[in-house]
Amino acid sequence: MSKLPNEAFRDTIGTIDEEGKRKFIFPKKPSGKFYDYRTWVSYFLLIILVANPFIKVNGNQFMMFNILERRFNIFGFPFWPQDFYIFVLFMIVGVVFVILFTVIFGRIFCGWICPQTIFLEMVFRRIEYWIEGDRGAQIRLSKQEWNAEKIRKKGIKWSIFLIISFGIANVFLAYLVGSDELIQMIEDGPETHTSTLIALSIFTGVFYFIFVWFREQVCIIACPYGRLQGVLLDNKSINVAYDFVRGEKETGRAKFSKQEDRATTGKGDCIDCKQCVNVCPTGIDIRNGTQLECVNCTACIDECDVIMESVGLQKGLIRYASEDEIEKKEPFKFTARMKGYSAILLILVGILTGLLFLRTEVEAVILRLPGQLFEHKGDNISNVYTYKVINKTNNDFKDIHFELVGIKGTLKLVGNQHLKVVKQGMSSGTMFIEINQYLLESDKTKLRIKVYDGNKKIETSTTSFLSPRSFD
Repeated sequence: MSKLPNEAFRDTIGTIDEEGKRKFIFPKKPSGKFYDYRTWVSYFLLIILVANPFIKVNGNQFMMFNILERRFNIFGFPFWPQDFYIFVLFMIVGVVFVILFTVIFGRIFCGWICPQTIFLEMVFRRIEYWIEGDRGAQIRLSKQEWNAEKIRKKGIKWSIFLIISFGIANVFLAYLVGSDELIQMIEDGPETHTSTLIALSIFTGVFYFIFVWFREQVCIIACPYGRLQGVLLDNKSINVAYDFVRGEKETGRAKFSKQEDRATTGKGDCIDCKQCVNVCPTGIDIRNGTQLECVNCTACIDECDVIMESVGLQKGLIRYASEDEIEKKEPFKFTARMKGYSAILLILVGILTGLLFLRTEVEAVILRLPGQLFEHKGDNISNVYTYKVINKTNNDFKDIHFELVGIKGTLKLVGNQHLKVVKQGMSSGTMFIEINQYLLESDKTKLRIKVYDGNKKIETSTTSFLSPRSFD
């Protein structure tokens, strides 16, 4: 990219001034084809985001991340601590998918799917435009003294932002503790759930701080994805890119004049109107090339197309394109690197699908009590065990009992002989297994134990049984 200016712009970011203080960005309200597409996608994702905790699949919350109780629901599948390896694989698949998307389409996730961008650009900024006006009006309002107009507009805006932040915090809490639990807390009232109210206030404060003050700095400073894209992108990755070959040509960009023919003067198609800079939500100049601050929101594409159309030049000066397409006129190719990531993703998805189908809804774990050997009881040998029955379903088990398979013996539970395990619950305890010593063929016998709920077998577990080496 020899025709681009020097790289000094990479030494600073647009949200910090020369003294190191925060510099607020007032982007122009975007409009155009891509912005309309993003609006529909964003509202669709917002509905999903808000509705997810309240949707039930087979009685399970569609999405839940209960970290305190180590219970997770993804797409209606409940994951317990025993299923953590599946949950980890789920997260790995998500990471590889995002990596593959970045390798092929650049940072499109940030501009179209990321909740931070959706909330900021499609909710908070829209309210800001409605109350304070477009870019010019916002700049003037920011510079003017605190008079009645400024207090009224800022007060209304911040009040609405606080209410929305509180709503987002409640949705976030529904993901963490479950929607049923959240609704129960609301019905009980805040006085009975003081700790939850404190947590909700903290979440509200965090979201309010992010969307009122920190804003695009989440993408520029806090989020590591922008820095990661520098490793993932190459010359064949599709990005929101400025066509510097067409925009600069032989003599570079210049202001537009109706009296000249730019084709004969050698001037580029870029008329240096800086509207792509004014509309950018992170304050960058896309003409400087790929930058970590760029979230691929397409606002500059729409704005540049409007300007090109108004001056009678071809649209697409800024567009989705790879560097090789712009510089070498090479069409998009599915490279070996992309094929490799795709193959890895398909393998991981296949493994994950298999594990989900093989995953049982009931898990019974029976283990010998650590540090305990066997005990003689007449002709019988007795071992002591601990058991744990996990019910991952949404049905109560009212009559759990155990039976030995393939060998005669007695099985005695300490306490009740018939257990109850509530839905999404767990029961544990101690049991003794006694087997006649003459039925044992070795000092360590493998036992199979079936677990029943009434007459229905729900799981089969295996364990080992210790006995003396010799019975002579």
